[in-house]
Amino acid sequence: MALTKVLITVKTYPTLSNKYDELVCTAGFLENGNWVRIYPIPFRKLQYDKQYSKYDWIEIDLEKNTSDFRPESYKPKSIDSPFKIIGNIDSEKGTWRLRKEVVLKNVYTNMTELIARAKDPKQCISLAVFKPKEVIDFTIENSARTWDKHKLEALKAKARQLDLFKNSENPFEVVQKLPFKFSYKFTSEDGKERTLMIEDWEIGALYWRMLDKYEGNEQKACEDVRKKYFDDFAKTKDLYLFLGTTREYHNVGLNPFIIIGTFHPMKTAQLSLF
Repeated sequence: MALTKVLITVKTYPTLSNKYDELVCTAGFLENGNWVRIYPIPFRKLQYDKQYSKYDWIEIDLEKNTSDFRPESYKPKSIDSPFKIIGNIDSEKGTWRLRKEVVLKNVYTNMTELIARAKDPKQCISLAVFKPKEVIDFTIENSARTWDKHKLEALKAKARQLDLFKNSENPFEVVQKLPFKFSYKFTSEDGKERTLMIEDWEIGALYWRMLDKYEGNEQKACEDVRKKYFDDFAKTKDLYLFLGTTREYHNVGLNPFIIIGTFHPMKTAQLSLF
């Protein structure tokens, strides 16, 4: 079978549900510029933060995920399908020139229009690159500090049922739950103000690194996350948002999108300095 070539641009922070195939989401672009979502990706299959990185070109054997109505959703043909890394597009000293050629082919600027296209059965858009008109704020809210016990037990039972860990040297373990919700507050061309939560792997990894740096001081760790995502990305960089819908709320949520990643090259004025 022909392998599918994908430029990875999205790795979400793992979340738990009662369904095994909703744990993590990886997404990116095909060679023709179309979005593709890849899941399920089980924890036992790989160390999620190390096996492949953003802007790696990978090859994998994919098939349509028939349990998901969203047109961009695919899944590995086998739970053991490897993610073969065949290349990488680097940042080119912050210019992100080649990355832009792939990522910025179709950019939305009107949130109302994007939501309408998501809910239109003929389009059913569930992944998009979005350019906010203005990022107003970066908010941090407390969240539950542990995973839902019932969901965790259901996940373990499902793993045992599928015998996922039979030949694995790694014991069953899920990633630590983030104790905070990080969100951007922004406007778009429709003039409306919205707040969307960020579920990117990188924001979670940044929080844990800063927490370790400050020896468990959560306030200082959150301050550094805000500095990176608001003072740096939103104020000094040319910020775009990778948006994705959740399957559960795609057709019923007033705004089914969440932020699943950021795209933040230097601004044109910054590039002229070089």
